[in-house]
Amino acid sequence: MPTEPDDDELELIRRSGAVLRVGRLSLAAGTGSYRVKASMARVAGALGIDRHQAHVTLTEITTTSHRGRSFRTEVTEVRTVGVNTDRLAELELLAQRVEARAPVTVEDLTTQIDRIAEKPPLYPVVLNALWAAVACAAFAFLNNGGAVEVVGAFVGAGLGQGLRRVMLHRGFNQFGVTMLAATLASLSYLGFVQALHLLGVTGGVHEAGYVAAALFLVPGFPLVTGALDLAKLDFSAGVARLTWALMIFVSAAFALWAVSIVVGLSPDPPRELVLDPAVMTLLRLLASFVGVLGFALMFNSPWRMALVAAGVAALPNLLRIEAVVLLDWPPQAAAAAAAFLVGLLAAWVAPRLNIPRITVYVPAVTIMVPGVPAYRAVYYLSNGDVAQALTYGVSAALVVTALAVGLAVARMVTDREWGFEH
Repeated sequence: MPTEPDDDELELIRRSGAVLRVGRLSLAAGTGSYRVKASMARVAGALGIDRHQAHVTLTEITTTSHRGRSFRTEVTEVRTVGVNTDRLAELELLAQRVEARAPVTVEDLTTQIDRIAEKPPLYPVVLNALWAAVACAAFAFLNNGGAVEVVGAFVGAGLGQGLRRVMLHRGFNQFGVTMLAATLASLSYLGFVQALHLLGVTGGVHEAGYVAAALFLVPGFPLVTGALDLAKLDFSAGVARLTWALMIFVSAAFALWAVSIVVGLSPDPPRELVLDPAVMTLLRLLASFVGVLGFALMFNSPWRMALVAAGVAALPNLLRIEAVVLLDWPPQAAAAAAAFLVGLLAAWVAPRLNIPRITVYVPAVTIMVPGVPAYRAVYYLSNGDVAQALTYGVSAALVVTALAVGLAVARMVTDREWGFEH
């Protein structure tokens, strides 16, 4: 006959469940596995759990909690993975509070978790789409787009992100939604350009900028957090997160490729803008700030957090571009240096404002992710041009790796937990 659990065992069940709930919310909000483990460990300590161990992947958490002679192992699954930086910040602050006030009761912790879980998104669909539109418009300019490309990317990205947000919140398949959003964004861009042609407002060819309208789909957050998981030797989570990011990207890229085949386009680089060097530098600085601000707000960051991320990113991204254009640095070297600088600035600013570093440096480097070359790699691969595909694909992969290396080195320099293995 099975025996009934005693009071100590029941209490461990309640405490272990509360800790696991914190981890599940953190994982679903898009943070890396190392942050999920750290948050759960802090909450477990505050609840009086003697020892807490966790194994975290992209969609699953397995935990074991020890208290006295009792232990409990639990497993949970996260089926919807996204990015919600406001929730990440709330959970980080929760872990700080309960650790400072330890010991805390399960009832008190559950009340705080309920408040965080029930908090709606900060921005409605229209505003969320607007932030994506602003970010992609800035991205278009940084990729040598002119006024038509910038406005067209704004229109396409806004409509695409609006569709994506509505469908994801209704539970549709993430990869299918990504393909539909990419299709709508690129077709909206092309429709806008064609309307200008018909009205006689502009001449020339502006189709090269249609990729910029879909850059809101570049999975910058999981790419960076996955690479950082690998840097912490958490291979199961890192590989799974990078695989998921790759699948999201390929879904968007194939949708763009299909549109380009139907309408007879190729994602050729636009001609470089001819502007006064000083004006160009100021515009690149402004576009870097605005682009990161848009991405941060799209990730559901509060305004203060988004402004910090944009401020941290603006100068490093400008220096990255200037190093490639003026000093002829390899793109991956410039990316690594810029990410390292972003990591140092985030390490200095974030603790002083009591916000998690990840909510600062991930949006900050998202604008450095080479979305356009990666899209071109898939386009040429789909057309059988393996040489061109390898050229763009290897370049994009090297830059993404360099961004992760720069952030990881900055974290090792500024965080003792990253500099030493325990």
